[in-house]
Amino acid sequence: MPQSIGIGVVGTGIMGAAHAMAFRSAPTIFETALTAELEVVADVNLSAAQKAAQRFGFKRAVGSWQELVADPAVDVVSVTTPNALHHEIAVAALKAGKHVYCEKPLAADLAAAEEMAAVARSAKGKTLVGYNYLRSPAIAFARQLIAEGAIGKVSYFRGVCDEDYMADEETPYSWRCRRDMAGLGALGDLASHLVSVAHNLIGPVRRLVADTRIVIPKRPVPAAGDGTERRDVKVALSGEYRAVENEDTAHALLQFDDGTMGTLVTSRSHWGRKSHLGFEVFGSKGSILFDHERMNELQIYTKDATDGPTNGYRLIPMGPEHPFYGRFSPAKGHGIGFNDLKIIEAAHLLEGIAGKATLSPTIGDALAIEKVLHGIIASTKSGSWVEVS
Repeated sequence: MPQSIGIGVVGTGIMGAAHAMAFRSAPTIFETALTAELEVVADVNLSAAQKAAQRFGFKRAVGSWQELVADPAVDVVSVTTPNALHHEIAVAALKAGKHVYCEKPLAADLAAAEEMAAVARSAKGKTLVGYNYLRSPAIAFARQLIAEGAIGKVSYFRGVCDEDYMADEETPYSWRCRRDMAGLGALGDLASHLVSVAHNLIGPVRRLVADTRIVIPKRPVPAAGDGTERRDVKVALSGEYRAVENEDTAHALLQFDDGTMGTLVTSRSHWGRKSHLGFEVFGSKGSILFDHERMNELQIYTKDATDGPTNGYRLIPMGPEHPFYGRFSPAKGHGIGFNDLKIIEAAHLLEGIAGKATLSPTIGDALAIEKVLHGIIASTKSGSWVEVS
């Protein structure tokens, strides 16, 4: 039988649940060399941890991440807390000899992210950062097509990542609006995914010039004790307002290491967009289009396409011949979803710990993404081009 490895998940929110579900499913769907044993779940709200333990089958629930990290049964620490806590938990886990699976962004500031990367370089444990969109069959196939030269030499990358979860000026103030808890705003929450895709498809960003805006400068404060982040639940308000401390939207001009030009746009306040992680890659022989709101489709155009009234982009529905997809469905066009991407990611982590795969993106890889995001802030302040790498 495959060897088992103990999992500890810190946090019981949306991503904590996604991690728990992924570890339960990944070993069977992907027949990984390691199986995952849900050992401990931690939350400062012990009642929430206990409910999560019962729901997902963790053996224990605790009220502090320190207790989880110290538990000898835990081999992998999943960090799914607000951004400001990533650094302290991940560093402690790595120093304790654990593997770390950390949600993005790495930390609330660049210095903390750099320390995480420094600790990870000398740690025994392996690391993976939760840029789960890289596990999308369509994005993985786009990478394959680019590498094979299907669209020739790439000259331009155009990327956007928009959601409208803070487009309403009456959306309550939360930790995501605070520099001390979230660090960056739309850049950390959304654009970090877009930069991960750009790095994956094109390569590192060398330099950039950018601008950011706070579109809604103040938001209503929730009533005491009503701190839910669920977007389908109406939150009681206190009648007070608090200033938003980080950006709602940003855009940047990019130059990649290989000379490719690019643009990046992100916003958490663009009405109508729900999960618009999209990109266009243009090359000497054609182009590729993708939009995560239609995540099971990829579009490609090549210059040798038939002339005439049918000349245009070809739509490719994802199927079992594309990366990862066949583990979920044998039928083309039936589609997979967001939580399936977390399952693929968890399987990659298990295989990496077992020595069967090279883990990516690690904390070190994610630091390069952080440098782009904080480069955008630096450029906004200076009004000039910033060297990233």
